[in-house]
Amino acid sequence: MSIEILRYTAFASEPGGGNPAGIVLDAADLSDDEMQAIARDVAYPETAFVVGHTPTGPHVRYFSPGAEVPFCGHATIATAVVLAERDGLGRRVFTTGAGEIALDATAAPDGTVQVAMTSVEPSVRPLDPTLRDRLFGLLGLVPDDVAEGFPVLESFAGNQHPVVVLADEQLFHQFRFAPSPLAELAHEAGWAGTVTVLHQTAPLEYEARNLFPVGRITEDPATGSAAAATGAYLREVGAVAPDDRVVIRQGRHVGRPSVLLVDVPATGGITVTGGATPIR
Repeated sequence: MSIEILRYTAFASEPGGGNPAGIVLDAADLSDDEMQAIARDVAYPETAFVVGHTPTGPHVRYFSPGAEVPFCGHATIATAVVLAERDGLGRRVFTTGAGEIALDATAAPDGTVQVAMTSVEPSVRPLDPTLRDRLFGLLGLVPDDVAEGFPVLESFAGNQHPVVVLADEQLFHQFRFAPSPLAELAHEAGWAGTVTVLHQTAPLEYEARNLFPVGRITEDPATGSAAAATGAYLREVGAVAPDDRVVIRQGRHVGRPSVLLVDVPATGGITVTGGATPIR
């Protein structure tokens, strides 16, 4: 059986940037094991599989090289761009393991497709102190490293993400971690997505490192679900006003610079906007 695998990169801020995603538009007849094998062979952070359709849009599943994940933001953006290029601009609703995700595809000023992705209803909760301390130990951090006014919390907008905001710029850039122990902790804690580490660079601007120690991936270049979770987190701690737009830069630590635009309404889902282009 011949399977077409598309390869796109999402959220790139310059050529060679962004987060690569595999896309399989006709995956209805693939088994879980076959999808997992494809994702492992593609070896991108995630591959999206369209396994069916509803009246409002596709039913999509997502696999990292190591396991299925409920939701993947950058692969969703990439899939929405492909569908808009093939079938036209407009609104679609993706059915995912995390719930229904609304996507609005429009034409950017340069003629490319831009997609605004609105998350499921987010939630933010305290991070268990034992998990927090174990996470800090793996990252070489101490509580005083956390920026004032930014408590360590767990934020959900499709996946669960612990969110840590560091005060010191050099520490943000230089901390290291061992992938295997962090992967074990993430599995135990139920963090299907990334561990999100931030540093504020200006009002409403942050740099992000999203740690994702699965398969052959250790740090994600651009993470749509984490960007949405970050928007929910910032709303929860009072770091944004209603309808603020937050700029998140990510990926330079892995040589793939990216930018994600995050719009934070007073209530409800967080909207993350970006584009995607084919990988040649």
